[in-house]
Amino acid sequence: MDIGEDSLRFGSVPVTTSRNMSSSSSVFLSANQSPFFSPRSPTCQLSESARSDARCDGIHLSADPLSTSSGIPEPESIANVRFTTSDISAAAAACTASDFQKFGRVSSPAGVSNSNISSYSLAHDNGYAGLRENHRKHGRSYGMSYTPVSVSLSCNRLRSCDVFIGLHGCKPSLMRFANWLRAELEVQGMSCFVSDRARCRNSRKHAIVERAMDISSFGVVILTRKSFRNPYSIEELRYFSGKKNLVPIFFDLSPGDCLVRDIVEKRGELWEKNGGELWVLYGGLEKEWKEAVNGLSRVDEWKLEAQEGNCRDCILRAVTLLAMKLGRRSVVERLTKWREKVDKEEFPFPRNENFIGRKKELSELEFILFGDITGDSERDYFELKARTRRKNLTIGWSKSASLEERRKERQWKGGSRKGKEPVVWKESEKEIEMQSTEAPQRQKTKSSGRYPRRKRSTKILYGKGIACVTGDSGIGKTELLLEFAYRYHQRYKMVLWLGGESRYIRQNYLNLWSFLDVDVGIENCSDKSRIKSFEEQEEAAICRVRKELMRNVPFLVIIDNLESEKDWWDDKLVMDLLPRFGGETHIIISTRLPCVMNLEPLKLSYLSGVEAMSLMQGSVKDYPITEVDALRVIEEKVGRLTMGLAVVGAILSELPINPSRLLDTINRMPLRDFSWNGRESHSLRRNTFLFQLFEVCFSIFDHADGPRSLATRMVLAGGWFAPAAIPVSLLALAAHKIPEKHKGTHLWRKLLLSLTCGFTSSYTKRSEVEASSMLLRFNIARSSTRQGYIHFNELVKLYARKRGVTGVAHAMVQAVISRGSITHHSGHIWTACFLLFGFGNDLKVVELKVSELLYLVKEVVLPLAIRTFITFSRCSAALELLRLCTNALEAADHALVTPVEKLLDKSLCWRPVQTNAQLNPTLWQELALTRATVLETRAKLMLRGGQFDIGDDLIRKAVFIRTSISGEDHPDTIAARETLSKLTRLLANVQIHTSP
Repeated sequence: MDIGEDSLRFGSVPVTTSRNMSSSSSVFLSANQSPFFSPRSPTCQLSESARSDARCDGIHLSADPLSTSSGIPEPESIANVRFTTSDISAAAAACTASDFQKFGRVSSPAGVSNSNISSYSLAHDNGYAGLRENHRKHGRSYGMSYTPVSVSLSCNRLRSCDVFIGLHGCKPSLMRFANWLRAELEVQGMSCFVSDRARCRNSRKHAIVERAMDISSFGVVILTRKSFRNPYSIEELRYFSGKKNLVPIFFDLSPGDCLVRDIVEKRGELWEKNGGELWVLYGGLEKEWKEAVNGLSRVDEWKLEAQEGNCRDCILRAVTLLAMKLGRRSVVERLTKWREKVDKEEFPFPRNENFIGRKKELSELEFILFGDITGDSERDYFELKARTRRKNLTIGWSKSASLEERRKERQWKGGSRKGKEPVVWKESEKEIEMQSTEAPQRQKTKSSGRYPRRKRSTKILYGKGIACVTGDSGIGKTELLLEFAYRYHQRYKMVLWLGGESRYIRQNYLNLWSFLDVDVGIENCSDKSRIKSFEEQEEAAICRVRKELMRNVPFLVIIDNLESEKDWWDDKLVMDLLPRFGGETHIIISTRLPCVMNLEPLKLSYLSGVEAMSLMQGSVKDYPITEVDALRVIEEKVGRLTMGLAVVGAILSELPINPSRLLDTINRMPLRDFSWNGRESHSLRRNTFLFQLFEVCFSIFDHADGPRSLATRMVLAGGWFAPAAIPVSLLALAAHKIPEKHKGTHLWRKLLLSLTCGFTSSYTKRSEVEASSMLLRFNIARSSTRQGYIHFNELVKLYARKRGVTGVAHAMVQAVISRGSITHHSGHIWTACFLLFGFGNDLKVVELKVSELLYLVKEVVLPLAIRTFITFSRCSAALELLRLCTNALEAADHALVTPVEKLLDKSLCWRPVQTNAQLNPTLWQELALTRATVLETRAKLMLRGGQFDIGDDLIRKAVFIRTSISGEDHPDTIAARETLSKLTRLLANVQIHTSP
């Protein structure tokens, strides 16, 4: 028998634990009794997401794929159970039921494979045998691979199951939906059993399903067009309808479509092809078939429809209703709170109602991620041309390739080499590449005597769940990703949007803990048996988030504006943060880099001429030929960037000005002198006309609101904030702190007087809300989904920094220090620290007075470092911040003790030269004690990572300072000495154990 006969292709999910178990839950099925545990879990361990509050009779384990959702044991041992996951590991294959015995009574919603599912035995006549053969052929077309596993079973622990899920078909969207539903139910603590019974091939598997149906509290039947010709789906409808616990989910159907008369008489487009006397296809009885279909109309409480645009809502509603029926109130409350949080914080920007074009790119992104096109996108999609085989290239097989695939490959090698070449994805923890197994040996080149090195990226591999979009700044990458996220967000449980800037990406990644309900704190990542290093603790925190993303619950992770493939803090690959590709979670990356992670990106091109013209014309659609020509000149000069086109359209819509006059004004606008050095020089050189356009906008703001326009100053201050949403109140405060410059009248500002004569009168002195509204209207800033926040494009921020206004960075730092919240504005506080302390090779941009530095350290730096270390396990970043803070305090102390030279002191030679410390002893003592506090904090953190020798040196300095200033009997001195004693004792133990 073909090894591909007995299963469908379903994803897998690691062994997980329920987060919240209701006390009213019945005894669940034991995972170690299920023959179909997760093939993707290499260690068969409990998930990192296990909660301490999940203490009940047992631990709720989730087994694996849709094919693995039940704990129903088989009465005898089963050998050669086939799995469908292509990336099954040898370690998982070797895992048996005996590996779970240490958990004692373990309750689980483990699963039974569709290949192992059955219900009451039915006679298979010739008609149904033919149908089964069709399924067999269709299953092979998906290229499924299987690995045999032998498991010993016992039927002594058969108790109960919460939900039975029956389905029929192998459509990818159906598989994804059913997989998602099962995983979501198991995450919420409800045991599941999933079955496509048409793929069961022996009586033992049918017996498993029959028992599962008997003990299930509710029966969920996912109905498709093909379900009405499947005898097992009809029997499930009759069985659960008779027990009054049927939960039908209409997949790509509606309850109004499922009428007996319409189906039998083939009425309507839907049943013209799929309808008829369907019971004849499997030799069933007409009465039973009609009874089952008519029973759907009597299920009034459950009207669940899963369409293309509401999969998320349907699944969450189904889980909520089932939880209510099962008495799981805590699940309902948790889902309600989670949904409220998602509704407010899922997207960083509101949807762009004026989004133009990009139909081809959106369809291609859908095809890259899902591997198929459905709905309206199919009409917009381009023709995908097959790649011809390249010479001397053979794609290597992954470890999980099935015997059938290997056999076909051998036949292909022995036959003709013409035509298309099979593509297989090779994954590793460090890279994604196409593996070449038959490439000829490279010949050394005569010129260099070394192997020629040619960096090649892979072709886009469709359906693997990762896409990369590349393009210049301002071309519309973020807009494309935002439109895709809004258009397809119902296909995912949630859209997780991350800023990809290299200094912030790790923190942004760990911030996902609140949505994924995981704890990334340092205390939960510690192992009591030994003290983990800082690197191990950071990796453990990242692993917790990554494991949540590797469940069968689909998420869409968007990394916007990825600056580098490596993390700025430790040069680790960004790929280490991401889940393995090919799972249910999809990843989209936007970047200016030409290539990311060896993937060939989707290069974003400019808008077409018609689309660009539509974007620039704004509300005025009728221009004469001369004005249209002026618009085309502006389009070319602005570099055809989407952002520049949007600003032009906003100016034409807001002001009584025509395109030719606007073009003349931009050309006459002088451009400020910039320093062309550094990595930003390329953007500065190629966008000079765009920067002149920004100057036009600033001039409009100044003429509307006076020479010190709040809107202009907000843009200047915004250039120094972090690449995240900026609170308008904080931005306005920074703008007000910018020092005044010399007043003067510029000739080039007079150019716009005639243009803004009517505009000026309507704009008096603006409040911060009005100023931010003006920035949004002119597309200089963009709104945020968070109330009272705005965003700035990177090009706008770059120009604001290079504009050269003095004191702006200092004003931003002062505003963040005085009003910033560590909880809500941590990114901006980190940016202020970068400007103050000069991380890495960066120079210090802002200098503070000693009193301001003391306030910064006490109120900002110490709380920020401790929170970063304890809450997010970012040990290296917190320790580096404290080290640079110590250096700044030492430099301030050195400045205080430096003799002060005064003119009077030089003439009076008999007077002793004084220092600032002598002139202000209270300030010097406070500075020294603050330094001791920082040293003591560093020592305690070093204790968490086993760095006892470094911690010992730090705490000794702190003890010396406190003893000198406060005395030996001061409580702070005593506490520091206790820390010293602990470190000394631990250091001595380490030296004893490490000595030969």
